[in-house]
Amino acid sequence: MKPQTAERVSQRDASDNYVFQRSLLAYHYAASQVSGRVLEIGTGSGYGIEIIAPTAAHFLTIDKHRPDESLLTAQSNVEFRQQTVPPLAGIASESLDYVISFQVIEHIKQDDAFVAEVSRVLRKGGKFIVSTPNAPMSLTRNPWHVREYTAQQFDRLLAGHFESVEQLGVAGNDKVWEYYEKNRQGVERIARWDIFDFQHRLPRWMLQIPYDLLNRLNRRKLLSQNTELTTGITMADYAVVPVTERCFDLLYVATK
Repeated sequence: MKPQTAERVSQRDASDNYVFQRSLLAYHYAASQVSGRVLEIGTGSGYGIEIIAPTAAHFLTIDKHRPDESLLTAQSNVEFRQQTVPPLAGIASESLDYVISFQVIEHIKQDDAFVAEVSRVLRKGGKFIVSTPNAPMSLTRNPWHVREYTAQQFDRLLAGHFESVEQLGVAGNDKVWEYYEKNRQGVERIARWDIFDFQHRLPRWMLQIPYDLLNRLNRRKLLSQNTELTTGITMADYAVVPVTERCFDLLYVATK
């Protein structure tokens, strides 16, 4: 199992709640859509398994790190494979009804090859439900991400391999925006020390651990100073809406 970092949120750390509740919404939205044979790319800490598996005839979830075994054995229709992508090795063409992947594609260098592989394994009419951070909402460079997308960029990427693309996003209410503003202020205080703009000058690998430590420190400071706000955000404070620049995530549905 991969050690927990600020990039892999879970319900176990209250400082992750702002991001975790947003992630939950993506899974619950997908659960309302999917059926049949479903593939998840990016198991993460595995909290999505119990949400998606009951809606699927067969649920295959893949990740380069293995989640807690109890999550994989709780439901009989769940299969886990430990692998990196692309390609989607061992998965037959046109064998799946749905593919879901949340907060993964921004980590993948070969994003076009990744999307092409998703299209390959889906049957005609199958759907790809995918989320990624909305670039205009990012507060600083995230060195764990190869890239981040605007709505237009993400649409072009998916439209190259799919018949149609529905552009949705995850928006937040006033409570979410209050947290976002406090988070922005914390990030700006930290960034003021970067007088030489190292965040944009240094290679990603050199920045990943410092970024992760500072990100975690900032989240926990926000939790300590704003406990009720941080822990009080729920999935109901977010909504899936037609995409705008003020959406926190892009949540697109591409149909083959």
